[in-house]
Amino acid sequence: PTVLVAKFPTSTPNLHEMPIGKVAESEGSLSLTPPAPRSHTDEVTLHRVALLIVDRFQSLDLTGPFEVFAAANSLLEIPFYELSTVSVTAGPTASESGLKVLADRSFSEVDPTDVDTLLVVGGFGVMDARSNKALVTWIARTASHAPRVASVCTGAFLLAEAGLLDGVPVTTHWARANRLAREYPNIAVDADPIYIRHHKFWTSAGVTAGIDMALAMVEADLDAELAQTVARWLVMFLRRPGGQTQFAAPVWSAPAERPAVRTTQDRIHANPQHDHSVAVLAQAAAMSERNFLRVFAREVACTPAVYVERVRVEAARRMLEQHGDGVDSVASACGFGTAETMRRAFVRRLGVSPADYRQRFSKVPTTTQSGETV
Repeated sequence: PTVLVAKFPTSTPNLHEMPIGKVAESEGSLSLTPPAPRSHTDEVTLHRVALLIVDRFQSLDLTGPFEVFAAANSLLEIPFYELSTVSVTAGPTASESGLKVLADRSFSEVDPTDVDTLLVVGGFGVMDARSNKALVTWIARTASHAPRVASVCTGAFLLAEAGLLDGVPVTTHWARANRLAREYPNIAVDADPIYIRHHKFWTSAGVTAGIDMALAMVEADLDAELAQTVARWLVMFLRRPGGQTQFAAPVWSAPAERPAVRTTQDRIHANPQHDHSVAVLAQAAAMSERNFLRVFAREVACTPAVYVERVRVEAARRMLEQHGDGVDSVASACGFGTAETMRRAFVRRLGVSPADYRQRFSKVPTTTQSGETV
């Protein structure tokens, strides 16, 4: 197989200083060389991006998108984005990790009509910031004028508090999705996508997902070639394969209150590879199939088939992460029967194949049929 190697100068390159076209070379069919500089013969109107942070913000929620927009500017002869950080007060604002950022302006100094993209950064402090009525009012006013409104991670909670997301499909960090849906029931929350664009509203999953969303914005504002170049600089996919569910810890339904249903849940968990058809489970619960289906769905909030597949996928995930068994063996041990059946379940639930999942998350080397360790 052809090995593609990106060759960089021996000294660390600076994207903002090195001449375009001299930064990277390539072998094979992969090119990391940036496109030719773009020039504007007419007067350029800068796209004003206001990145809102609050005390205890998540630093990567801010710096990830900021670096994407800044990198796009560095590849243009004339910058396109005007970037500013906004906080409750101008000056130092501490992130949840202790990193301090000097906010350019307080939100009260920003005219709501002077923002083209409002990007609300997430972090632990967002939950408390919702009680700042002046801030929430400013967000609502700014969003009413801005052509684009976005959030990273829990930044969606501030947009929701401002009443901007009712009826809007949104995402957030997988570990905060249930809380967002519970506290703002008029919002359609989907915990799997890396980001969602719905008209002028953009929301992303947690932390690094803000980079994915910012790359998509660059592609929408400028073009795919420029966005692809920025992605390569950041050693990122322009479009990350799969959703954030592949990174999430298992989230199980609470055990059923009815002992007979709880017994069937225990039975499924104990032996995912066994026959867990409705007929078998109903018999174990001493119920008719029709009554079992109705009671199980009410107690567990999903059908038995969905629950069984969820358990089997989680069992397979653990095996792929912790053992070097082949995919066929994992499929058999977890009750899928065939590797193809397991592949379809993984794609349906995680957005990636078992092989791709193992490549990203395996803790042990895998031995192929030819004896090669990968």
